[in-house]
Amino acid sequence: SVETLEAIDSLLEEAGIGKENILSAMIWLADIKDYDAFNQVWDKWVDSNNPPTRACVEARLATPDIKVEVAIVAARD
Repeated sequence: SVETLEAIDSLLEEAGIGKENILSAMIWLADIKDYDAFNQVWDKWVDSNNPPTRACVEARLATPDIKVEVAIVAARD
């Protein structure tokens, strides 16, 4: 999950925006038992002054080696 959030950081940087521009996040976990662990990583990563709306659900992902998928919606100022 850290790698996923680092990839999002790179995409935000490429777009010339930061985490404060994130409006919403949709998170799919392969196993909902990972929710607390993901939350710990998420809470350290997200802009705590401007947290986006978020949904997190369990889902069967594309392959067994994928544990988390995240879709972010962000806006430019």
